[in-house]
Amino acid sequence: MEQTLEFKSISQWGIDLPAGPLVIAGPCSAETEKQVRETAHQVAQQGIKIFRAGIWKPRTRPNTFEGVGVRGLPWLKKVKEDTGMLVATEVANQKHAYEALKHGVDILWIGARTTANPFAVQEIATAISGADVPVLIKNPVNPEVDLWIGAIERFYEVGFRKLGAIHRGFSTYEKTSYRNIPLWQAPIELGRRLKGLPILVDPSHICGHRELRRVSQKALDLNYDGLIIETHHDPDHALSDAMQQITPAALSTLLSSLKFREVKTSNLEFRHTLETLRHQIDELDDELLDVLQKRMSIVETIGKYKKDNNVTILQPDRWDEIIMQMNKKGTDRNLSEKFIELLFTAIHQESINKQNTIMNNGESFAK
Repeated sequence: MEQTLEFKSISQWGIDLPAGPLVIAGPCSAETEKQVRETAHQVAQQGIKIFRAGIWKPRTRPNTFEGVGVRGLPWLKKVKEDTGMLVATEVANQKHAYEALKHGVDILWIGARTTANPFAVQEIATAISGADVPVLIKNPVNPEVDLWIGAIERFYEVGFRKLGAIHRGFSTYEKTSYRNIPLWQAPIELGRRLKGLPILVDPSHICGHRELRRVSQKALDLNYDGLIIETHHDPDHALSDAMQQITPAALSTLLSSLKFREVKTSNLEFRHTLETLRHQIDELDDELLDVLQKRMSIVETIGKYKKDNNVTILQPDRWDEIIMQMNKKGTDRNLSEKFIELLFTAIHQESINKQNTIMNNGESFAK
């Protein structure tokens, strides 16, 4: 059973912010003092209250730009003084965290690679325990919700309550239109298990290019708490992630194009209609479970029959036949092939587990 954790909402972070979803913007990397200053002033003109910039940049290959390091922290401090914005940066180890706090950084975030390393996360959490700053944790590179939760719990256990998550997508070998595929169900599951945890979306890292509207709008439609967007005054000449950074003017255009939706409404007709439709879905869900129960009962009968006749559980030809038939029938019913394959793969796996239990005299394959 999940431990119940109590998080402070963004409005309880003690930060003076406008109402509505939070927007954090700034360059992928702090490159020069001039670049930071110019970008910050242009971003501030768009009404942004939190400026982000990477000081240390974990890169895949050596001998590439890995950030300016400590000498860039005074640039962020000057941004605070000149614009009144708060500043945020990524920390990947204990030394980074110490230096960032020493130079007055207001918000820290843990990058995807660091989140995947429990030792590094624990080192940072222990080192800065007692610091009254919000800490945002990006999802790990792979879609492991437990690993993501574990990183959040490590900060929680040393006293942090101003915590949040950043959904930046997940790595994949598949060729897709995304740099990091969103897999929206993962952050939805995170929010289900850690209720009250603020979750932001990083459309820059999800998309990997400058067309951010679709992902940004979906994030708002799914009721995320805000966006973190890479913004550079001259993105074509950025030293890191140039393709996914947008100008402050493009940021303004993006934000003005987004529709900010309400979580609830006082419209009684809407609420009544919604409840009616939800009740219909609940009844259909019950019917689905009844059908699945009947299907699994037949599966168990087949398992006993296979055992009595010394036949293997897995029948590849039969499985191929099911997928082909269901894909066609699903398409005819306006259901996507991806959904059909996910659904019937799960059903097929449960069927194999039940038949294996029968084959092995009650010992479950699922163990």
